[in-house]
Amino acid sequence: MLSRIAGHPTRHWETRPSGAHLGVRGTVRLPDGHAFFRRHPDRRIDEDDLRARIPGLEAFIRVMHDDLGGVRPVAVGFSNGAITAAALLMLHADLLSGAVLFRPLSPFVTPPLSNLDGLPVLVLDGAHDERRSPGDGFRCAQGLAAMGADVTHHVVPATHALTDRDERLAIAWLRRTSITRPEAVSQ
Repeated sequence: MLSRIAGHPTRHWETRPSGAHLGVRGTVRLPDGHAFFRRHPDRRIDEDDLRARIPGLEAFIRVMHDDLGGVRPVAVGFSNGAITAAALLMLHADLLSGAVLFRPLSPFVTPPLSNLDGLPVLVLDGAHDERRSPGDGFRCAQGLAAMGADVTHHVVPATHALTDRDERLAIAWLRRTSITRPEAVSQ
């Protein structure tokens, strides 16, 4: 499970203490940290840059998958990391066993044709998110559901920052889904 929240350097939580946990960060350097992809000056996602960077992350996860005995990880991403995790889901449906997306946007204006075949996804929006337009996370959730993902969407009373409520909702959702049960990861 990718349980360190990608794009958020300080929050870390475990849902399966016996599982493998791995934190990854993007390679795009920013004044205040790192990102997985570049943005245009008007803050739109640079879709070409995102698509160009996904193969490196995909290859890394596939190697990790093989090293862990074939267990597909759960992506947990915040903001830029959530957008990247959504792009991974859309472009490589076989790569992950599920995802938790905190404060995402839809990664592509025109999403790829993908079949997510019931893949469990949790999308958590902030009701007062100053970095998102109203409905951004809902549109991402709708797009993933249209591709066949089993999407759960919540709006929490929060800004762009993560809260304890986000954490509680995510942990409870992970525990309810089959992706964190031992029988689901021992294949």
